[in-house]
Amino acid sequence: MSSQNAPPCVILNQPQLAENIGAVARVMANFGLSDLRLVKPRDGWPQERAWASASGANWPLDDAKVFGTLEEAIADLKLVFATTARPRETRLPVYTPREAAAHLSADVAQGRAVGLLFGGERAGLETDDIALCQAIVSIPIDERFRSLNLAQAVSINAYEWKMTVDDRPWSKFEYNVAEPADQSSLLGLYGQLEDELEKAGFYHPPEKKPSMVRNLRAPLARARLTEQEVRTFRGVVTALSRGRGRVLAKLAEQKARKTAETSVTEGETGSEN
Repeated sequence: MSSQNAPPCVILNQPQLAENIGAVARVMANFGLSDLRLVKPRDGWPQERAWASASGANWPLDDAKVFGTLEEAIADLKLVFATTARPRETRLPVYTPREAAAHLSADVAQGRAVGLLFGGERAGLETDDIALCQAIVSIPIDERFRSLNLAQAVSINAYEWKMTVDDRPWSKFEYNVAEPADQSSLLGLYGQLEDELEKAGFYHPPEKKPSMVRNLRAPLARARLTEQEVRTFRGVVTALSRGRGRVLAKLAEQKARKTAETSVTEGETGSEN
């Protein structure tokens, strides 16, 4: 992406803990953000603990810019949104992170530089800070506990931004979808399954057979089975039917053996009389 269509920058106003700055860099890297601006970090800059907390997402930290005032940090931006959970006196439009991301994306598409402003861990943004911005971003979280840590707040907003430019799952999860089986293959599966169920006495009472067949076919049709899946199901039906055949054969053998034993016993009894 060219510098004229750069993603939003992230401005941390008076951040306190190096670990939190590192955690912010980590989520920025997760969602394709890299321009990190620090306004008067409490413990100065750089701080080694930030790199340790970033877990390898070093580039936002390596290129982080430090400013003495918020005004200097946002001077080149055309649009800045202030993220806060505290109602202030300033009257500005209030957006959810998703709505805010859509507005930011529209300006980025026009080649405008935009940013998201986050306050320090202790008190967040002051009214004067928010007054420098064009809108407020408020995360809709539960009223019983509205406290988010800094990295969480950045993560939610960064995720919504990412969804405006790439809303697909990670490409490594994608796979080539096989073509669905043609209807002749499905009809073959239906016929085999229904024939074996007929032999097993599944259709009872007999007058309900048509509706039972429809109820069997419907979920198989919805599944849009591939040719390989149809073959697999037909193999399952075959295995089950052969198993049933073996059971029936075994029962017949046992019955024949029992009949033969009974005949022998009766013969022996008759000879004694």
